[in-house]
Amino acid sequence: MRGRLPVVAVVGRPNVGKSTFFNRVLGERLAIVDDQPGVTRDRNFARADWAGRGFFIVDTGGVIEGSDEPLDRQVRKQALAAVEEADLILFVVDGRSGPHPLDERLAEVLRGAGRPILLVVNKMDNLPRDVGHHEFWAMGFGEPVPVSAISGKGSGDLLDRVIELLPEEDPEAGPKGDLRIAVIGKPNVGKSSFINRLFGEDRVVVSDVPGTTRDPVDSTLRYHGKELVFIDTAGLRRQARVSEPIEYYSTLRTARVVREADVCLVLVDAEEGVTGQDLKILESAWEAGCGVVLGINKWDLVEKETMSTARYEQEVRGRAPFLQWVPFLFLSALTGQRVRRTLDLLLEVAEERARRISTSEVNEVLEALVQHQPPPHSRGRQVKLRYATQVEAAPPTFVVFSNLPKEVPDHYARYLHNGFRRAWGFMGSPLRIRLRASARREGERVG
Repeated sequence: MRGRLPVVAVVGRPNVGKSTFFNRVLGERLAIVDDQPGVTRDRNFARADWAGRGFFIVDTGGVIEGSDEPLDRQVRKQALAAVEEADLILFVVDGRSGPHPLDERLAEVLRGAGRPILLVVNKMDNLPRDVGHHEFWAMGFGEPVPVSAISGKGSGDLLDRVIELLPEEDPEAGPKGDLRIAVIGKPNVGKSSFINRLFGEDRVVVSDVPGTTRDPVDSTLRYHGKELVFIDTAGLRRQARVSEPIEYYSTLRTARVVREADVCLVLVDAEEGVTGQDLKILESAWEAGCGVVLGINKWDLVEKETMSTARYEQEVRGRAPFLQWVPFLFLSALTGQRVRRTLDLLLEVAEERARRISTSEVNEVLEALVQHQPPPHSRGRQVKLRYATQVEAAPPTFVVFSNLPKEVPDHYARYLHNGFRRAWGFMGSPLRIRLRASARREGERVG
């Protein structure tokens, strides 16, 4: 069972390099970077990993303490909301310009937060010759950590410090229940109504106003001898439309719930159809390794003469390749249509996700696939797939050993995925294949 990921908030005044550092940690350009102060107005967050520890890192807008400009007030409000949610604060300052009065004012605010704080001195591009970070000892946060976010210098040492300061992982504090089911989707698709109909009582507040549910709400149900924990979550809007701090952190909490869940029931509005945001939510649950069931809610409102279940399903499955493995259920939380059927389907998906295949059977299937279509040669060298085994369940993960794992092309990896799917199904569950040479991990494919 996966546990709760800690949160690391990156805070500082404008244009000190917070977004550049955020991108450096993630290894990709998720945040907008610009020399103009104030480019990052809302927060970005993403999962990061270092030295085997996972955490959420949150990029915030530049804080301008004391400013009465409306935008500055909003950015300050959002950044301070990040501090409230964080387990660790990275207070970023500019090593080139030295201590700034705005740094001092923000430091006073952060001291009252009651959170561990690392003072990160950015733009130290000539490390180890640069010693300008020593000027920041006077701020009272202990030893300043020098980095150059743009070149990556010092980032590894900083992340080592981050891992040291994160809360200890407590296996006893993990999620409870035999099966944890996250009910997720956009605002106002009927998540709370579904929970209430399933339990036959008003467990959560239902309103036509989107965003009524702010924090995850757990409800436990015994079914077929298992304890099923349903978690009603806040509606997930496109990040560009998320502005209020309380809503933003509801989104972050939902991301945590998805990571801890065994299965996600993704609800969509049948009348509205599956939108781009719905697809992003489905994909996020799939990539997190959860089992996924797609619930088409409000089906009672759809005109059946113009839209059948088969046609609806065909149109949606064509939107993304992974959806061909996701089971659909057409339901109505309002009338109760097929609501109880979701329990059986969720259990089926959980069982598929936890299945283990014997090594002998895995290799029989691999051998048949290779005989039918051998992997292509690489620069005149024969690529051989020698052996395979399932190394994990929930989600099912296979390792395929090859003499040249990096030379196995993407289309052949997809061929293996499809072959494994035909052999074992794994309905509603991601299937992962890792390509390895000996015991060292060379690459991972997910599908």
